[in-house]
Amino acid sequence: MSRAFVNEDQAATQADQPVERRVSEQPNYVTARGLAQLQQRLGELKALRSELQAQGEHADKQRLADTERDLRYFNARVQSAQVVPKATAEDKVQIGSRVTYVDEHAQQHQVQLVGEDQADAAHGLINWGSPLGRALLGAAPGDEVLWRRPAGDQQIEIVAITPEP
Repeated sequence: MSRAFVNEDQAATQADQPVERRVSEQPNYVTARGLAQLQQRLGELKALRSELQAQGEHADKQRLADTERDLRYFNARVQSAQVVPKATAEDKVQIGSRVTYVDEHAQQHQVQLVGEDQADAAHGLINWGSPLGRALLGAAPGDEVLWRRPAGDQQIEIVAITPEP
């Protein structure tokens, strides 16, 4: 049916169904801080949903639909979260470890391996299941590992491992 024949009042009350957020198939290993962040986000979304529902028919239906979608995602992530023990080793990279490494251009980098939802590459938080995370996991200081990147493989050397703060 043509859009010209749609009742505008009826169209305003409907919301497009948002595309569901894809839940990763990798195990949901998280740090204790990562779990706390997931739980905080869930609480924020529940409060937003309550606020939108309290607005009744004046609520932004699309925002409510998006919030419901995000609630489903974060509920699933909290339910599937597997908190890993705090990284304490300095001789082996674990989830939670801060890792200092040197690339092929002798540039030093520091990252921390975290769970998927906590990852933020701009702040040095790297998903343990990413190509870099997989290359680092289990390595020791002095090890050279192969980082398989879409831009081309790169040898990197582990300089230091700092336990989780």
